[in-house]
Amino acid sequence: MSAPALRQILAIEDDPVLGKHLKTSLEGCGFNVTLTDNGTTGLSLARDTDFDLILLDVMLPGLGGMELLTELRSRRRTPVLMMSALGNEAHRIQGFDSGADDYLPKPFSLEELQVRIAAILRRVAYERSERRRMPAANDDLLRFDDLRSDMRYEGRWIGLTATEYRLLKVLYEANGEVLSKPFLYQQALRRGYSQHDRSLDMHISNIRRKLAREQVALSLESVWGKGYVLDRPAH
Repeated sequence: MSAPALRQILAIEDDPVLGKHLKTSLEGCGFNVTLTDNGTTGLSLARDTDFDLILLDVMLPGLGGMELLTELRSRRRTPVLMMSALGNEAHRIQGFDSGADDYLPKPFSLEELQVRIAAILRRVAYERSERRRMPAANDDLLRFDDLRSDMRYEGRWIGLTATEYRLLKVLYEANGEVLSKPFLYQQALRRGYSQHDRSLDMHISNIRRKLAREQVALSLESVWGKGYVLDRPAH
């Protein structure tokens, strides 16, 4: 029996010391890492090669990380973990809104990076198995497209990220039931709930903005002390 293929990671990082450390450390963990130090080359590689995951620095010479991600999302859904010293809430929201699957503020430990990578890869594997097993939930007004990880409303794509899509679909299929934050972290974010982790709230905020922008007849509400609920439109 042949050995399983190594997971392919593209690291786009302009700091030569950090870039070399990422490549050496992750290859020591069993990944095959392609490293580049500029956004233009990184975008070309990300478009033309099938990677399992992309590690993307925000501050890059030439083409910045946010612009690169926006360009990439027009063609590919490859999971992207953004890395940046700009770790405040506004920058994290911008990263998620641009299509990032996770956002890791610098400095970070290799152990934390490995945990984040493992969580993303587990989630991707789970989603692929779910797509083979379950049809998408649809109604006359909207359609969930599992292959595209996006929702279509009255003929218009909403422009969800993979995490936002998974979160919205879980809430939609709950049919008006309030879902707790710990449940949503496990089912949609694929990791355990932490009281100080604002990732879920940021994803919810992004979903609300996109639903409002496209005038989607869904109401996503917070329930104090309990979680979130999605109210479907009346037919």
